[in-house]
Amino acid sequence: MKARKILIVTGIYPPAIGGPAQYAKHLAEALTEGGDEVKVKTYGWEKRLPATWRHLFFFFKILPAVAQVEAVIALDTFSVAVPAYYATRLFRRQLIIRVGGDFLWEGYVERTEERVLLKNFYLDTPNNWTAKEKQIFKLTKQALHAASTVVFTTNWQRQIWAEPYKLNLDKIVIIENYYGPKESSLEPGAKVFVGGTRQLVWKNLDNLARNFFTTKLRDGSLQLDLENAPYEEFIEKIRRAYAVILVSLGDVSPNMILDAIRLGKPFILTRETGLYDRLRGVGIFVDPESDKEIIEAIMTLADPNEYDRWRAKVNQFTFTHTWQQIAEEFRKLL
Repeated sequence: MKARKILIVTGIYPPAIGGPAQYAKHLAEALTEGGDEVKVKTYGWEKRLPATWRHLFFFFKILPAVAQVEAVIALDTFSVAVPAYYATRLFRRQLIIRVGGDFLWEGYVERTEERVLLKNFYLDTPNNWTAKEKQIFKLTKQALHAASTVVFTTNWQRQIWAEPYKLNLDKIVIIENYYGPKESSLEPGAKVFVGGTRQLVWKNLDNLARNFFTTKLRDGSLQLDLENAPYEEFIEKIRRAYAVILVSLGDVSPNMILDAIRLGKPFILTRETGLYDRLRGVGIFVDPESDKEIIEAIMTLADPNEYDRWRAKVNQFTFTHTWQQIAEEFRKLL
């Protein structure tokens, strides 16, 4: 397959913390290793500007690079995909949009503090959207329709988005997230559950902390670590942890859980996730709105026999999806 000139546009990039930053870095490296000529553009100082000005500055920032490549891969649906849509339209370049999360839903939940599940968002809330939120939806839909291909990481999110965004199913491709090979781990010195993530309403951390306090009254040895950290430090936290827990109101393909599996750690995960079909039976899934299920799941892993059983299930999970495979799947779209 001939080498291509490709531009990756991303909202964040290392040293910024977050799964999208790691994804952009590793995808660029894997495409380059395969012989493609890859450039990466990300937000700098302009990310502090209001949305309209931020998009405008990023549009002009990427224009010279778009003119020099054959295709653009946008790693989100609003912050970079919208400016990329106008830039690729101007130079008639191919646009591939990877949908990693849901910017509109996240913003709505933060604004209203209404704990609406992602799967219900487009059914229950449109009448409550602000003018700004309606514009975000309109521009996102416009970019998605203009893209040559829309990439989802899970069929779960594809099903949620297909109807409200009126997606052309022939243009949709599923490229799963990175599942790495098993790595060395450490025996936990204490029963520390790692649950650190961004302090956002939809991450449901206050509910997790409240329920964990209840379990601690039953087993005083339990500990909950909700502190975030740079990626390499966070990986070391998981490596030393007893288990990993994430009970957000919707998490499409959370890297924290995939890191836990790679490091052989049992996990508790929200059932509102695109990973359920792939990982059913590997970890414990809970209704994020059910105190009872969250408490029972924590107490299950607190039991040494149950812990060993679930750890064995994680270690028996051997599916991998490498960065090289991911790059090849993107390359085929070109």
